[in-house]
This record gives sequence, C-alpha cells and structure tokens, in this order.
Amino acid sequence: MAYDLWYWPSIQGRGEFVRLALEGGGIPYRDRARDDGAEALLDDMEARQGRAPFAPPYLDCDGLVIAQVANILMYLGERHGLAPSSIADRLWLNQIQLTITDLVAEVHDVHHPVATGDYYEDQKPEAARTAAQFREERLPKFLTYFESALNGADWLVDHRWTYADTSLFQVIAGLRYMFPQRMATLEPDYPGLVALHDRVAALPGIRAYLKSDRRLAFNEDGIFRHYPELDAA
Repeated sequence: MAYDLWYWPSIQGRGEFVRLALEGGGIPYRDRARDDGAEALLDDMEARQGRAPFAPPYLDCDGLVIAQVANILMYLGERHGLAPSSIADRLWLNQIQLTITDLVAEVHDVHHPVATGDYYEDQKPEAARTAAQFREERLPKFLTYFESALNGADWLVDHRWTYADTSLFQVIAGLRYMFPQRMATLEPDYPGLVALHDRVAALPGIRAYLKSDRRLAFNEDGIFRHYPELDAA
C-alpha cells in the first residue's frame, strides 16, 4: 500500500521533512498534489469533515489521516522502523522533532515577521531586524542544542539513522540556502551536524532522491528563502 502525501506541489516546505523519511526508508507514497495539482489538495481539504487536518502536510493511509510533521514522523517511525523500540528513545526523537518544528516556525518568521498573508516586500524593515536577531542569537542557540543532542555520535539514537536525522539534514540544507554567509561562519563550531548532514546525504534512498526530479530546489516561495539583504557573516 502506498501512502497519499498531501502538500503544496511547488515547494519543499514542511512536507519535505516527511518526504525525506519516506524516501530514506524506501516507503511507497504518492505526492498527490504534485500528481493532481494544487486544486486537488484544496478540494481534498474542503471535503474532509470531523477529525480533519488544519493544514498540509498530512498523510492519508487507507482512511487514517495524520497531520502535523512531528505526528506523521512519529507514526512512520514506529510503523516502518525509522525510530527505536524503546519508549524513552521514541519520546526523545519526538522531542528533537518538535524542537525542529520550533526552529522552522522562527525561520518562517524571519521573512514574515508581521503577517503571513502579506508579501515579504511589505515588511522588509521588520524582516531585517528579525533576521539580525535570528542570525546572532536564535540560530546559534538551536544549533548548539542539536550538536549537544548528537553527543559526538554518528546518529541521534543508537547506531542507525532515524527520521530526526533526516530532518536535521533538511535543517542544515535549508539554512545553507537561506543564510550562506552566516552558516559559513557558524559551521566550524558544529562539526557533528555537518557530518550528520553528509552522512544522511549518502544514504542510498536519500542519495537517489536528491538526484531525482522529485527533490525540488529551494525557492523564495518556501520556508527557507534566500534574500541577500537578510544574510551576513
């Protein structure tokens, strides 16, 4: 059975954290809005009643609909061996993933600090101020936490990759696109995260995905956006 993944078709966005786990684990899925268009996603959202998702991404697995990235990944991790068996380890991974969710929200707020519905061009002064504080204070705080979570190991838990490792790969890749100057300055302080990024990229399923047309490029419609005026070393 292939899962139905519903997310906006033209960006990586939050859906990419789910795609990476699916691709890395060799788990069959259909990227429904990429196959059928954004209108199909809107129609599917509108048709759902009761325990409906608030927003994409969401996963439809034979009638069981799961939304929120951390929730989806926790389900996939337990069902497909992308998480360890210990409850303490599973909760630890979920904690890491929820912290990544916090970071992603702050990343989005860098270029949309005033209103999500307004264009970036309508809030550039506020974005410049937010970006400076994020680069100098918040970004090192998050990276230091994730580096500490690795604790010198190859993977976050045990001796194999999990969905939280693929999510950290996406974090580093996205931040490199968004803040190339700042990341060039910071990365020497986080060798574990840099090595983890490279280790995930070399996984057979991820390597094949990154070379395929299924991996969309970062762009200025997604979460990780590169505006040169918001970057600095």
